[in-house]
Order: sequence, then structure tokens, then C-alpha cells
Amino acid sequence: MTHSELPAVKPFRATHIWCNIIIALQSEVEVKRRRHNLKHHNDCFLGSDAVDLVLSHLLQNNYFGEAEISRSKVVRLCQALMDNKVFEGVGKKLFGKDKKESTFEDSSCSLYRFTTTHRWVDAVNECQPPRVPRSPGFNGLHRRQESVHCSTCTDTNPADNSLEELLSNLSLKPVISSCIETSQLPRTVVNEIWQEQTILRLLQLIELPILDSLLDRKEHQPKPQNSSTNTDVITSNFLDREILKAFGDSQEDDWLSVAVDLLEFLPDLSVVEISRNLPEPSCDVDQCKMLLFDAIVKYYSQTKEPLLTNDFFDIHTGVAELLVNGKSEPALEATQLCLKLLDSKNREELRRLLRFMAVAAQPASIALQKGVENRIVMKRTFGKAIISNKNLPKGKADLLVLFLLDHQKDVFKVPGSLHKLVSEKLMLIQCGGDPDLNTGHTYCERLTHATCERNMRKTTRDELLLLLKTIDENPKLSAKEKKKVLAQFNKSHPAIFIQYFFNALRKL
Repeated sequence: MTHSELPAVKPFRATHIWCNIIIALQSEVEVKRRRHNLKHHNDCFLGSDAVDLVLSHLLQNNYFGEAEISRSKVVRLCQALMDNKVFEGVGKKLFGKDKKESTFEDSSCSLYRFTTTHRWVDAVNECQPPRVPRSPGFNGLHRRQESVHCSTCTDTNPADNSLEELLSNLSLKPVISSCIETSQLPRTVVNEIWQEQTILRLLQLIELPILDSLLDRKEHQPKPQNSSTNTDVITSNFLDREILKAFGDSQEDDWLSVAVDLLEFLPDLSVVEISRNLPEPSCDVDQCKMLLFDAIVKYYSQTKEPLLTNDFFDIHTGVAELLVNGKSEPALEATQLCLKLLDSKNREELRRLLRFMAVAAQPASIALQKGVENRIVMKRTFGKAIISNKNLPKGKADLLVLFLLDHQKDVFKVPGSLHKLVSEKLMLIQCGGDPDLNTGHTYCERLTHATCERNMRKTTRDELLLLLKTIDENPKLSAKEKKKVLAQFNKSHPAIFIQYFFNALRKL
């Protein structure tokens, strides 16, 4: 290959990777109807989910060899995808005007939706097989599950030097290969690998004496709505929620926005009461905040299961111990792993509650209790709603709640160490290897039956020799007692007896 041909090859390889990233994102990210600021948005996915999936895809397929792929680099890749109209932000317009700049956010509170107008759509469509018809009764979840295999993108794909430039700026150089292939495993297998590796990584950070509560947990299933419910009541509740949403948007106040966002988890009766008691727009905004705060406090003061369920009590204890010992980094990673195991409903509610607590805890926010710091008010008010167990000392529980509050932007991210473990395990399975042969951990070593028998015999012999030495050199035994015990030992283990005294005679 001549030097003049190289510029044509580089963009093609980058374009190929680009198409595979888009295909993986479109086929695997969780796309469903979501609610944000009390408004429904169809076919949306979370920014943090997109980063998690793209990072896992890059590590799994080893596009860039041994190059380090950090989360910040993946955020820049996602920004480039959004700039190229692969997807767009959702819920970022108010009365036809942009509420914020078109910046991709690695956040679980930012929503995005795929478009069909990006200039890579033709290349991506050529790489995708015919779509498998979706079976009815899919519960409205629009995640595409069909297998994706992109191995023969032709040189008619659009070449773009900007892709190569972007990868170069990120210090990501594609490995030299004639063909890059990707394959997809069944979603159930992938989910099992995520759970398995999450628990294994937790075992490296903290001690978990019992795993049954983690292994047997099932995803929360929402209760079906009663078909006999009065339609007028549903319509009224929906209108009240829309009124509050419109009020929160019109104020352009972060405090009000996160408070209204949290109201989705409050019962309809509480929302209706807030809506009916909402003061006129010209009134003091602080009065509205106190109305919302009192309603939220009333709901989370009720006796119910904490958001960090007691199935994770051992994890909570381990994280608290790490915090007490000043090990904040492993404590953060263990918390991220714990929240990864949490079911989606509790995870989302906890995310919104912590976000509200963080905004309300700021010193510049409205004073909620006279003479008491807002941060302490948040801990006292919502601590038991987050974690509550009589076996966990109050001091450790408070420390854990404050840690979640201070790190609420980071605790819902998936740690890079877990991404690496999952990617290596998935790659091993795709290559046809035995997933149980190499777990990636060193808790124990697999031995053959013969080796196990040999080690057992050697250990038994060594322990018997040690016992015989202890008897022989014990000064507290009289000569008569020692002779009697040695005779009993010789009768039971003559070979060990002869070996011990033979070696003793040789040393003399």
C-alpha cells in the first residue's frame, strides 16, 4: 500500500467503528416512555445509560487495542453523535425556546431520542439485517433486540476526516485489522454477567457473608392499574400534575424543578392537594417551596421500606466501615455497585430524592428550619427513607446518607472496573471460552481431583508430624504419660511415627 492510499483507509476504519457504535447504541440502550418534570416523553433513553453502553461496547470489541478508554472520552464521543444528529435532547425546549445549550450530559436525569435524519443513517442501515417483527404485548418498551452483525460495510460509506481527527484528539487510534466484527449475546446472558461481575467486584471491596438476598432478588414489577378506576378522577389528577409541571417550568428555578420532578412518586391525593393550594404566581416563591417541601416530607416520613432495601444490609455495613476508615474511593465504587443491583424503580426514585436533597441543602437555598443548616435538615428529614435498619448504628447510617448526598452526581455511574470485568467476560464467551474456567478473580484456584487428593494427603501428614512433635517436646508431660500417648500414636499412624523418629535420629 502506498503512502497516497493511507488517507482513504484511515477514515474508512473510523467510519466502520462509528457505524458499529451507532448500531450498538440503537439496538441495546433502553428506549421507553419516560416522565420528566411530570411530562411524558416517548421513545427516550438516559444519557448515563448511553455512556455506559458505548463504553462497554468499546471495551468489549477492543477497537483501540490497549488504549485507555475513560468515561470522559466516551462523553465526548456521545457529544459527537449528538452533533451529527444521531440523537437529540428531549424536553429541553420551553415555549419554543431552548432552555439550555445542546450539550450532552452524562446524567440519569437527561433524556435523549434517536433521529432518522443523521447523515450516517444509510451506512448504518446497510450494516443492519432485516428487523425482526416485535411480538405483541411488549409492555411499551421499544428496545430493539435483534442481532446485529456489521462486517461488510463497503467503501461507499461516507468518509469523514473529522472522525479520524476526533479519535486522534482522544488518543484513540484504531487497531490495524482487515475487518472489525461485532456480535450480540442474548440480553438474559448479558444481564446475568452484569449481576455476577457486580457481586464479584463487591466481594473484592467489602465482606459479604451471605449472598442469597442478592442472588434471589427480582426486578420490581409495577402493579397493574385497576380498570374500574373512575376516568374523571384520573383526568383530574393528570391535570393537577400538569399544572404543577407548568408552574415549575415557568419559574426557571432549580429548587422548584427538582421538587416538582420528585412529585411523580407521591400519591395522587398529595399532588391534588398541592395543586389546589398553590398560591397565585405573583405571590412569594418561598411560600410555594415550603408547600412542596411539607408535602414531600409528609410522604417520606411514613413508615415503609427504605429505598436502599435491607437486602443490601451487608453492603451498607461494608460501605459505612470504609467511610469510617477514611477510604472514600472504594466506598464510592462499592456504592455504585450497590445501586447497580437496585431495581429500576427504587433507583430512579432515589436519584430524584438525592437530587432534590442536594439542591435544597445548598446554603443559598431557602432556610427550611431556623438555626439549622439545610444539609443537616436533609439528613434528619430523609435519612430513614433512604436507609433504615435497627442493626445499623445511627452514626453509620447518618454518615452513609451524607456521603450519598455529597456524591449524588457520581453514585449512579457505573465504575470503569466493572465495565472492564464485564467486557472481558463477554469477550471470553463470544470467543467460545469456558466462562467458569477463568473468573478473573483469585479467591480460589480450580484443581484436578488428583491434585486435590495429593494436597489432602500432604496436609494431613504435615499436621500429624506437627502433633507428634508437640507431644514429644511437651515438658509438662511425665515420662510415663508421654510413653503412653506415643504408643497410642504409633498404633494409629505407624508410618508417621517411624518417619518422625528416623528424622530425629538423623539429626543427632
